[in-house]
Amino acid sequence: MEHRVESAVKINATAEKVWEILDDFGAVEKFSFGLQKSPIIGDKHSGLGAKRHCVFHDNSSVNEEIVEYQENKSFKVVLSEFSMPMESMYAGFKVEKISDTSCEVSMHMDFVVKFGPLGALMGMAMMRPMMKGVQKKMLSGLAYHAFTGKTIGSKLPPSAELAPALA
Repeated sequence: MEHRVESAVKINATAEKVWEILDDFGAVEKFSFGLQKSPIIGDKHSGLGAKRHCVFHDNSSVNEEIVEYQENKSFKVVLSEFSMPMESMYAGFKVEKISDTSCEVSMHMDFVVKFGPLGALMGMAMMRPMMKGVQKKMLSGLAYHAFTGKTIGSKLPPSAELAPALA
């Protein structure tokens, strides 16, 4: 059974600035909490076919490859070589201009949990809420980084520091 989780956030930064950050595919650690590094695999640094190897602070890792790409608008990645109990997992971002100084960024994740019917239940009860939390933190980190230029690191800043970044 495929599960889908979606979140969106309004950011006090231009759509162009936010896209520039997302399109720097080998630098996701600048806004993704808990991520130590994300070096590019191969020669392609952006666009369709670009790949990165994400290493978390706990030394777990995942590979991501862009499989859909609309320049200045959206992209979708397939995740592989991860330790989570997933058969498949995709994630995507979309940036939409709201005004000259703000935009909305939406994120979606589609995944299938291993273990058949038990996995489907596990997906509903555990994985969907967990992934929703990951999305919200990642989008908050993106907003903070776009607004301040500061790197997130292993945890998000306090709410009072995040608030000005959110529209």
